[in-house]
Amino acid sequence: MSLFSRFGIIFARKWIGGATVEEALDSAKELNKNHENVIMNYLGEEFTDTKSINDTVLTYKKLLRKMKEQQISGSVALKPTQLGLEINYKIFLSNLSEIVSYASKCGIFVWIDMEDYTTVDNTIMAYIHISRRYKDVGLCIQSKLKRSFSDIKYLVKNNGIIRLVKGAYPSREGVSFLKKSDTDANYTKCMRYLFRNSRNFMIATHDEKIIRNAIALESKYHKRASFGMLKGIKPNLAIKLALSGDNISIYLPFGEQWLSYSIRRLKEWETSVIILKSLINWH
Repeated sequence: MSLFSRFGIIFARKWIGGATVEEALDSAKELNKNHENVIMNYLGEEFTDTKSINDTVLTYKKLLRKMKEQQISGSVALKPTQLGLEINYKIFLSNLSEIVSYASKCGIFVWIDMEDYTTVDNTIMAYIHISRRYKDVGLCIQSKLKRSFSDIKYLVKNNGIIRLVKGAYPSREGVSFLKKSDTDANYTKCMRYLFRNSRNFMIATHDEKIIRNAIALESKYHKRASFGMLKGIKPNLAIKLALSGDNISIYLPFGEQWLSYSIRRLKEWETSVIILKSLINWH
């Protein structure tokens, strides 16, 4: 690791679990102490070389084994393009199946993250295929995409488990909502549908207005939703939710490819504002 990388990862540790599996597990234990679950993600995407893809599969299996051994409370999140989707669907599905099968033996839930809009069809197809065999697997859906409400209805009808996010990938006219207000409105629409029709889902946002809305819907529909947040973003709110009895999971990315993740998050206006505010309260 270069000097820049070593300095950068120290600076980014407020939001990143570390560069290695061992460092990430230490971060996970600290979060677990606050009754916060973790969603552990090994950073990296858009791989087109076999070595990087195979290394990713091995890293996830190592992570899962150690999570079980160390009794970490949480799950893992995989990105399709780090498992070979950029090469072809068959390679992606094979690697995904291998990891989900291993996770099932370890008793650990797996989230499939959603990436750029061009990957959505293949990602949903793979999820439906995998979820017919394994029950402890869920899929991330982005309210930024105009198609997402229809996708959610389809997934719920197929007993899908959904983690609803706003989305941090670049927008495209005709495909994405270009205004934050429209993305927020679609998020609320999707969330209300989940409360009405789904038995198992996660509301992943730092938007306190939406969180208050979700808590009100919990009372209305007599359901307890799971909540998801990013490491280091509004940590006091996350702890408050945990202490109130809500199931809260902290997205915990780790690995040497922390820079591209950080840059994408900073480009997301809402998250970047929160990150800049968190710098003021650095401790």
